[in-house]
Amino acid sequence: MAQVKESQVIDILKQCYDPELPVDLWNLGLIYSIQIQESYDDTKSNVNITMSLTTPGCSMGQHMSQDIKNKLEALDEINQAFVEVTFDPPWNPEMITDEAREKLGLGISAPKERTEKNINMEWE
Repeated sequence: MAQVKESQVIDILKQCYDPELPVDLWNLGLIYSIQIQESYDDTKSNVNITMSLTTPGCSMGQHMSQDIKNKLEALDEINQAFVEVTFDPPWNPEMITDEAREKLGLGISAPKERTEKNINMEWE
């Protein structure tokens, strides 16, 4: 068996979804790192994923990390998958790919700059 390729891992991550959004975890920008190492028997790989959640209070974190683990370990090339959830740095919507922005209806162009400089309003 050959070592797993990063592109294979990404393909699996694109099959894992946030249960509250119709977008996969990869395109939401929730995957921070992928590390691939040789397994003890040199014929398979161990994969370490570092990911975040859209909010620290998300109750689906365990579900999403287990989904990643199960799908990765189903590949013949993978011995074990480990998923670590972190909030450093905190996730923000700017991490979403253009593909996901389009799917969510957020548009893919940068926001227009405001034309007015300052607005002075006095409230009585």
